[in-house]
Amino acid sequence: MMGKPEIFKRRVERFQELLRENDIDGAVIRTLSSFIYFTGIKWLRPSLLIPAEGEPIVYTVKGEAELFRQRSWIENVVEFQRAEELMAGVVSWIGRNGFGRVGLEFGIERDAYLIFLKIFERLNPTVEVVDVFDLTMRLRMVKDEWELDNIRSAGRIAARGMKVAEETIKPGLSELEVAAEVVRELMLSGSEDPKVYVSTTPRAHAEPFRDLKVPENGVVTVVIGADYNHYYANTARTFVVGEPGERVKKAIEVKEEAYRMALEETRVGVTLNAVERKLEKFYRERGFGGSYIAGYTHGVGLLIEEPPIATIVVPQRAAKVRENMVLTVIHSPLMIPEGAIKHEDTYIVKKDGLERVT
Repeated sequence: MMGKPEIFKRRVERFQELLRENDIDGAVIRTLSSFIYFTGIKWLRPSLLIPAEGEPIVYTVKGEAELFRQRSWIENVVEFQRAEELMAGVVSWIGRNGFGRVGLEFGIERDAYLIFLKIFERLNPTVEVVDVFDLTMRLRMVKDEWELDNIRSAGRIAARGMKVAEETIKPGLSELEVAAEVVRELMLSGSEDPKVYVSTTPRAHAEPFRDLKVPENGVVTVVIGADYNHYYANTARTFVVGEPGERVKKAIEVKEEAYRMALEETRVGVTLNAVERKLEKFYRERGFGGSYIAGYTHGVGLLIEEPPIATIVVPQRAAKVRENMVLTVIHSPLMIPEGAIKHEDTYIVKKDGLERVT
């Protein structure tokens, strides 16, 4: 187990308080990041049942229970051999406890498939299904010191990966070859599930292609998400190759100015959209209004991109900055013909400013 059992027990207790406050009888947690948040361990195809009162239950595949108990604080582990047994177990749990309102996370990540919701509703026709995503994220958005220490460690790993990227990039190498070297360094440094994006063309989110090569004169953007104890740090850099031209130089200068502005403006109590408006105005005045992609920041934690997700979830741009949030600044690139110009780092929000992680 990565952390002390008390950390995760307290999280479940706080979540149960939220369930009771919202008249929810229990929750079925299938999203991987929230499963990790409550159990302390990454376990694929997760199934965690948390009642509003009482002890949580975990379902694992037959043969996994002993190892799971060794690595998590939860003792009530039930094995299943067939998917039907898992479904029957959940239905039985709901029925014998007389639950009328049950929470599920309507997330967008791995294992949060819509098909599970449809199956759940069909098997539990009298049960009201409630989205508890906001409740779990209310807990996860502000980090405790154990979480922050993990994110700081992840930041050090990410830095090593970016150094390898800088040393590796040269004309003729494919995006995939560059990414492979970075992933190798991250994994050898302790990152179990690194995310590496490399772009040699104007792409905001670029999983590497094997047939796109580093140009003789241009830019290469590398985005790294490195995890430690499942907590991420996120960083991005744009590397200049050869002589890419005046437009690239100007875009980099403007991006650096915007980066400094975002750091100055992102403070406790400020709304994210207030900073967003200032950045949009700045880019427009500097002649890059048509190149700016909205969404200057997002949260980082058990996911490389989690609430507040001001990048793609527009209502979350109204969120206020809070102490011990972990945010990336500045997420959005400048999309010019030569490539995506990006400079991004992870920061911990403190009362007196931002603590730099990467």
